[in-house]
Amino acid sequence: MNQVDPLSQLRDIHLPGPVSWWPPAPGWWFVAFITLAALVVLLYFLRRRFLKNRYRTIALNKLSLLESHDNDNALIVLEEISALLRRVAMQTYGRQTVALLVGDSWLAFLDKTGRTSKFSNGAARVLGSGLYQSSVEADIEQVLLLAGKWIKEHR
Repeated sequence: MNQVDPLSQLRDIHLPGPVSWWPPAPGWWFVAFITLAALVVLLYFLRRRFLKNRYRTIALNKLSLLESHDNDNALIVLEEISALLRRVAMQTYGRQTVALLVGDSWLAFLDKTGRTSKFSNGAARVLGSGLYQSSVEADIEQVLLLAGKWIKEHR
């Protein structure tokens, strides 16, 4: 009788191969998808906000060009400020609302939308009807500051 030892027929333990990093588990796919979707939504809203407020940046740049002009002819600078404010207002509130406003109604509109009273009662009062006079005495620096503040903060 030839008896074979059954234990001698056993083979050594086989270890599995190393775990690969690819393809990731389904949970990681989900995390990647959610992260990518959140990034796309964030970029969409940032771009929309940038484009929505781009007119403000352009207007403030034009206003800074007016600040650097010589104030020898105050009337021309004030006319440019008034035209710039009107263009910004038309961009924001529409032509139908802004185009017919003149004089005190224009100043009241600027006060209302800028949440101030300095257009009707301050140095910027000249923007109402003072532009149509032959000589203007106004504090252009104050008008420029007020116009800049209105461009930044109007709602």
